[in-house]
Amino acid sequence: MARIAVIGSYVVSLTVRVQRRPVMGEALIGDLFDMGPGGKGTNQAIAAARLGAQVDLLACLGDDPFADSAEQLYARESVTTDHVHRISGTNTGVGMVTLLPSGENSIVGHLGANLLLHPHLLQEFEPVIARSDVLMAQLEVPLESVTRALELGRKHRVLTILNPAPGQTLQPDALAHVDVLTPNESETRILLGLPPDDPTPTEDLAGRLLDLGVEAIIVTRGEEGSLIITARGVEAVPPTRVQALDVTGAGDSFNAALAVGLAEGQDLRTAVEQANRAGAFTTTHLGVIDGLPTRAELRDFQST
Repeated sequence: MARIAVIGSYVVSLTVRVQRRPVMGEALIGDLFDMGPGGKGTNQAIAAARLGAQVDLLACLGDDPFADSAEQLYARESVTTDHVHRISGTNTGVGMVTLLPSGENSIVGHLGANLLLHPHLLQEFEPVIARSDVLMAQLEVPLESVTRALELGRKHRVLTILNPAPGQTLQPDALAHVDVLTPNESETRILLGLPPDDPTPTEDLAGRLLDLGVEAIIVTRGEEGSLIITARGVEAVPPTRVQALDVTGAGDSFNAALAVGLAEGQDLRTAVEQANRAGAFTTTHLGVIDGLPTRAELRDFQST
C-alpha cells in the first residue's frame, strides 16, 4: 500500500450556482446550493485514500461545529488524524464559491485555523514523513511550514509534490526541495512574479522553474490536458474529455491520483494520464468530496 503524507488545509465550501456573475453591488439569487467539506489538503488526502493509499494528514481546525464535521469526515474516509489539531479561539477555514452553469467558479475564502499550522508542528510529523513514499503540500497554510515540510521530505528521500495553489510568488528556497511541481498555467506565471496572463509561453516559464531546482513540472491546462516538463524536454498529455458540471476540486483530484501513481511505481507519463482521468471524473460531479473517485470508479470511468 502506498503511504502518503499530506500537509494542508481544511475549508468548508459554501457553493451557490448562478446563471452569470454579479456586477458590483448586485445581489443574485442562485438556483442550487451545496455545503461541503474541502480545502486543498483535505481534498487531496481524501482523494488519495479513496484510491487506496494509507494517508496521514497534518492540518489545523477551529473550535466550531465545522471542526466536528471535519473529524467525522476523516474517520469515514480512513484518513489518519493523529496530527490534526483543533485550535481554540479561532474559526475553521471557510470558502464561498460562486458556480456558473459552465462549471467555472470563483471563490472567496477565509483560512482561519489553517493559518496557525506553524512549523513547530512539523517536529512531531517528521517520523510520518520519513516513513512515507510521497509528501504532498499546497499553499493554503503558512509558507514557512510548507517549506519546512519539503525540507524534511528531501532529508528523508521522500518524493515531494507541491501544488502551488492558491498562486503566489515563491522565492528559490521554497522550491529547492520540490521534486514535482503541479501549477496550472496562471500559477506558473504567478510563481515567477509575473501577471497571471503574461504572454510568455508556458514552456519557457517552466524552464525557469527547472533552473531553480525543481525536478519535474506538470502544468495542468484543463480542457487542453497537461504538460510534462523536465530537463529532457516537453511532453503533452491529452485531456480526458467530459461534460463538466463543476470544476471545483479537479486539481486536487489530479494531484492525489498523480501522487498515488508515483507512490505505486508508475512512470511519470502513466501517472499523469491517471491524474487527468481523475480530474475529469471530479468535474462531472457537484461538490468536491462526492466527485473524488474510488479506485474502482477511476478504473471504470469512461470519457465522453
